[in-house]
Amino acid sequence: MQGKGVIKFFAILLAIVCLYQLSFTWVARKVEGDAAEYAKRFKPEDRLIKEKAYLDSMDTQPVYPILKWNYQYVKTKQLALGLDLKGGMDVTMQVSLAELVKSLSDNNNDAAFNKAISNANVLAKTSSADYITLFVQEYEKLAPNGKLAAIFSTKENQEHIKFSASNSEVKAYLQEQANVAVGQAKTVLNTRIDQFGVIQPNIQLQQGNRILIELPGVSDRERVRNLLQGSANLEFYETFENSEIYPALESLDKILAAKAKTAKKDDTTKVAATVATPATPAAGKTDTGKTSLLSKVQKSTGADTGGLSKKNALANTSPLFSLMQPNVQRDPSTGQAGLAPGPVVGEAAQKDTAKINAMLHSPEALSVLPRNAKLLWDVKPYGTSKIFALYAMRLSGANNGPALSGDVISDARPSSDQTGNPEVVMVMNSDGAEKWRKITAAAASKDLKRCIAIVLDDNVYSAPRVSNEIAGGISSISGSFTVEATRDLANILKSGRLKAPAHIVAEEVVGASLGQEAINAGLLSCVVGFVVVLLFMIAYYNRAGTVANVAVLVNVFFLMGVLTSLNAVLTLPGIAGIVLTLGMAVDANVLIYERIREELAQGKSMRIALTDGFKNALSSILDSNISTFLTGAILYVFGSGPIRGFATTLMIGIVTSLFCSILISRLIFEAMLSKNKDKVIKFSNPWSSHTFKNANFAFVKNRFKFYTFSGLFILAGLISMGVRGFNYGVDFKGGRTYLVRYENKITAEDIRSAVVPTLNKETEVKTYGTDGNQVRITTTFMIDENAPTTDATVETQLRKGLVAVPGKYTIMSSQKVEPTIASDLKLKAFYSVIFAIAIISLYILIRFRKWQFSLGAIVATAHDALMVLSFFSIFKDVLPFSLDIDQAFIAAILTVIGYSINDTVVVFDRIREFLELHHAKTDDPKEVINHAINSTLSRTIITALTVLFVLIVLFIFGGDVIRGFSFALLIGVCFGTYSSICVATPVIVDFGKKDLR
Repeated sequence: MQGKGVIKFFAILLAIVCLYQLSFTWVARKVEGDAAEYAKRFKPEDRLIKEKAYLDSMDTQPVYPILKWNYQYVKTKQLALGLDLKGGMDVTMQVSLAELVKSLSDNNNDAAFNKAISNANVLAKTSSADYITLFVQEYEKLAPNGKLAAIFSTKENQEHIKFSASNSEVKAYLQEQANVAVGQAKTVLNTRIDQFGVIQPNIQLQQGNRILIELPGVSDRERVRNLLQGSANLEFYETFENSEIYPALESLDKILAAKAKTAKKDDTTKVAATVATPATPAAGKTDTGKTSLLSKVQKSTGADTGGLSKKNALANTSPLFSLMQPNVQRDPSTGQAGLAPGPVVGEAAQKDTAKINAMLHSPEALSVLPRNAKLLWDVKPYGTSKIFALYAMRLSGANNGPALSGDVISDARPSSDQTGNPEVVMVMNSDGAEKWRKITAAAASKDLKRCIAIVLDDNVYSAPRVSNEIAGGISSISGSFTVEATRDLANILKSGRLKAPAHIVAEEVVGASLGQEAINAGLLSCVVGFVVVLLFMIAYYNRAGTVANVAVLVNVFFLMGVLTSLNAVLTLPGIAGIVLTLGMAVDANVLIYERIREELAQGKSMRIALTDGFKNALSSILDSNISTFLTGAILYVFGSGPIRGFATTLMIGIVTSLFCSILISRLIFEAMLSKNKDKVIKFSNPWSSHTFKNANFAFVKNRFKFYTFSGLFILAGLISMGVRGFNYGVDFKGGRTYLVRYENKITAEDIRSAVVPTLNKETEVKTYGTDGNQVRITTTFMIDENAPTTDATVETQLRKGLVAVPGKYTIMSSQKVEPTIASDLKLKAFYSVIFAIAIISLYILIRFRKWQFSLGAIVATAHDALMVLSFFSIFKDVLPFSLDIDQAFIAAILTVIGYSINDTVVVFDRIREFLELHHAKTDDPKEVINHAINSTLSRTIITALTVLFVLIVLFIFGGDVIRGFSFALLIGVCFGTYSSICVATPVIVDFGKKDLR
């Protein structure tokens, strides 16, 4: 084997990298385990608070051995868990482009214009075209001679749209503004979520005007909804100087200290213990890694140290400044410390901002702070720390408000100054320009030039110092900006002008307890599936099976390491992808082993048989895995959320399994032979040595029987689809779905009778799981309402019905999808299946260079999809578990297509090989092809069995959440194996009678 040294080097390097990446997860889990253990010392109702306080205190503490990284850094590098495993919210928001168009027209009352908006709103629910295109098309239908420029060439838009502009030019401008509005909404949402404190959120722009937001670990749903859907409030404030506010803060600190001294001693002791215990667990000492952080916390509570005593004393004598560091600087010439200039009055850790806010809004603060002062935090921390600056705003006017509101902004754009440094150019309308001139003149007239703060949602985004009066309404904002920062700030400034609110159109809430159950079920299915594969490989391939098992073990290790390094999110379908990878990972080994067995049967030595077996199997391995990888890529492009997690796992698993099966296995075999050149490596046990060896089934001869069976089944399925349809999930039909669990057993009919009167007649209730105490309730009640209180109203109505059924219940999860996004999902699902078939067929055409092979692949993949769809329609209300058509089902269909092509390509590869060997005109192509199918039958069956074993395990142990998904894969693999032999190959025979000779 050539290049053994290089392969060993890369294998060792990859192992080290994976160990390093996974180490963050192990360290983070250790700290979180310590936090949970620490919280057990308190009352059950206080444990969550204490656990969070412990973790907050660890943010800046070194927890990583040797490298001394803190917990804050470590947790950002750990393997992230998806919502279905951790609990939380998955929200899809849609930016209202209809309101944007109205705003840009200055709410024009033209009849055709408003009718076009109304029509576009209806069409957007079913069309894949973007909203602006639909609007322009509808307007041109209603007003064939109408000019959009007459509507949009307003006073604020006149620089961009001339009165003589064509409709296409106006359309381009509207599409540009729509993109800006979506980008601005994403920036605002990103900031709000950062302020909410979610760990590892995921915010992605989707096709069109939608934004996907994943918030793991979130439980306060109403707060999140209000936070995301609230309108952005942009304001400009004049500021105080630090020196003007510090005396008041110093007085407040003394007042709070005096108040603390007069409090009762036992209350003081209780407060001090509560604050101090989790604050500095290390008690001022550096963690050497030899003792746990938990033990240090426990020691500090028993025997106080000097560092902790000082902190407690400072908290008693200086309550405010013990949490907030005043903004001071050292004079470089004298070395004396003094107050720093500017509007920043202090800085504090994020975990302390809530306590500081409580002090700043206390009656004592109101008595000493200037009445026209308002203290606001910076929107972002310093660098990678969690330290935030506190700014002092100067309130203006009779209403004690901002100096200027954000609605005067007509444009904002990133730019560069004369030296090439990034800056933001801000343009105001005429009213704003005049007010801005007065404000900047006042700020610049002082001896010390003052700052003007740009504030969005009470968070300071920037506070540039004003050097001179700004007339004309055009300003440049400069500073230590990056190019990305200027884009964000420009988007923020435009939020005052672009009236395009974002509404929640899809939402899924998963409870933490359901997430833990999913983790347990996923881990159990992984372990059991892994054991089944290992045992089967040893039972069938003897000692060579052990080598394959080692390769599978290494593959799983590499897979988890690569997932972590790519910051991938592990979801329940992702775990299913790992389990499926276990089954498919042995496919390459099976191909190689079957080839080696063939070479050994010809009397070749072990070393030569190994070499030829690996070489002859390579083309089949690459072709089959590339086709499956293409399926994963299509899933990733068209899918979202958990489906992308499944696709990511599948693609990475294919790459790592190729590396392990082809290279790692070869290295192990070479090492075994190098120790003993005459050593015989067994590739079978006595019972398996002759399995399928002389198989001679008449697959080609009986092809019309297979055609008949498949045709009748698909025909029955098509009739069922037309008459009975499918059980569509909420993904595909819109509505709200709730998973409800009772303590005692209940019936779906009892729940239906209770909730239908409070919701509507279209409400569906189905038993969920096998325990008899869970139901899934799907309703379209108020689904077209977008008011912020709608979700709460629907849940209230649901609970009114649920309380009528005896027993205690819990809503484990909920999901909401509006009809608009449901229609989009149907289109995406259809296009993704068609695109997958087209791409894979094109690949086969390129590789095999005969259109008959490509046609066979198209027929086989379409056959598999129709067979699974037919099964789900025919048996939708027969089986004791749900057969829903949803996003997970589409992922299963595409995976089945990938698996089927994998199988088909291996068979095709052997057919091509046999046709090249038996090219004489006297050889009957039918017999050659039938012989080729039988020669690869052992590989086809063994691979199918390993995958089926794993899928059966996944179906049994994977939990209710993915039972339908795993069942679709299960029957799909059966159909895929059948089609690769009995459908795809006969198509080649019947359409290539002349060409094959």
